[in-house]
Amino acid sequence: MHRDKFFKEIENLNHPNEKLVKTHCSYCGMQCGMNLRVDTKENKIIGVEPRYDWPVTLGKMCPKGVTAYQQVNHPDRLLRPLIRDDASKKGTKEGFREASWEEAYDLIVNNFKKLQEQYGKDTLSVFSGVSMTNEKCYLTGKFARVALQTRYIDYNGRFCMSSAAGGFLRSFGVDRGSTLPWTDIHETDCLFVAGSNAAECHPTSMFRFWEVQNRGGYLIVADPRETPVARRADVHLDLRPGTDLALANGMLHLLIKNGKIDEAFIQEHTNGFEETKEIVKEFTPEYTSEITGVSPEKIIRAAEIYGKAPNAIILFARGVEQQHKGVENVNSYVNMALVTGKIGRPKAGVATLTGQGNGQGGREHGQKSDLLPGYRKITNLSMSRKSVRFGTCQWKRCLKRAYPLMK
Repeated sequence: MHRDKFFKEIENLNHPNEKLVKTHCSYCGMQCGMNLRVDTKENKIIGVEPRYDWPVTLGKMCPKGVTAYQQVNHPDRLLRPLIRDDASKKGTKEGFREASWEEAYDLIVNNFKKLQEQYGKDTLSVFSGVSMTNEKCYLTGKFARVALQTRYIDYNGRFCMSSAAGGFLRSFGVDRGSTLPWTDIHETDCLFVAGSNAAECHPTSMFRFWEVQNRGGYLIVADPRETPVARRADVHLDLRPGTDLALANGMLHLLIKNGKIDEAFIQEHTNGFEETKEIVKEFTPEYTSEITGVSPEKIIRAAEIYGKAPNAIILFARGVEQQHKGVENVNSYVNMALVTGKIGRPKAGVATLTGQGNGQGGREHGQKSDLLPGYRKITNLSMSRKSVRFGTCQWKRCLKRAYPLMK
């Protein structure tokens, strides 16, 4: 297991008649390690303990994680299906009765069949989250495409990091949420954070953010708001909402103009540099300032810090991705790392701060609308045909309905 400067050998207390069950918090993308405290006499979860051996967060938990166990025994938790027989009470909390699982399943199946017989297979759709295991993600996709035979399936990443996935695919040819381990963050020399209120949304990462500055490194924040992270930044690029693309191009312009690029890396590992150089030529600090509202001095200072840093990491989140040009925003920030060669090695790279746990697993296992398990693109005929072997003949018909031009 990776051990960094923050790691400490701390043993959890073992109380009488209790056992600790290792797991993870399911709320956000941090998925902090935690232990469930289980009363062995009553077989009941009674609390949580940190997991000090988990290398990403090292025992740190936010208030949501600390209280996550309380939903298990909460009196409002549903343990049995509820059926409403009186349709006139829809939209209210009234009219529900407890039912057996058999009755509930029969009701669902019968109504699904009636709908599909009357309106076709695609009258049903599946939309799922990813705060669950890879196996459940896989079954969700297969349930939609094989059991229901509907082409309408998607997952919560559509409103989360799908733009990052699309951007990484375009820039790298592969979708990975991060090009570096989280334990590298505090060791970098410059941390560039764009569109992320990390102190409130990913608080258990903040000890690594602050350590960058404690070690003498720099923190640059691109955000319209003065977030807690922005208040401590060495440079706060307070751009207008929706102008990240111009800001990143302005940074790229200065990095190229001032010679802060790695020509050997560009030659060996990239393509399209000359075209990109021509595109960003017009994004002078003054022109970029007109679009973004960020002063030319701040843009120049940020480019100077990032360009001179021996190692640098770029982190972005929904503020960058949930825009009309979300994919292009991701590409432009990635370009900053590519032209400087600050990627593919320790303490440097790019990453997206995932919103929900296991977003990567959801895409990898067939929950995303355009992907089959194993990250096989539906539009790739050879990949789709291979996937058919793992399903049924119905799977193939589903693929043809999703993309009618497929043969």
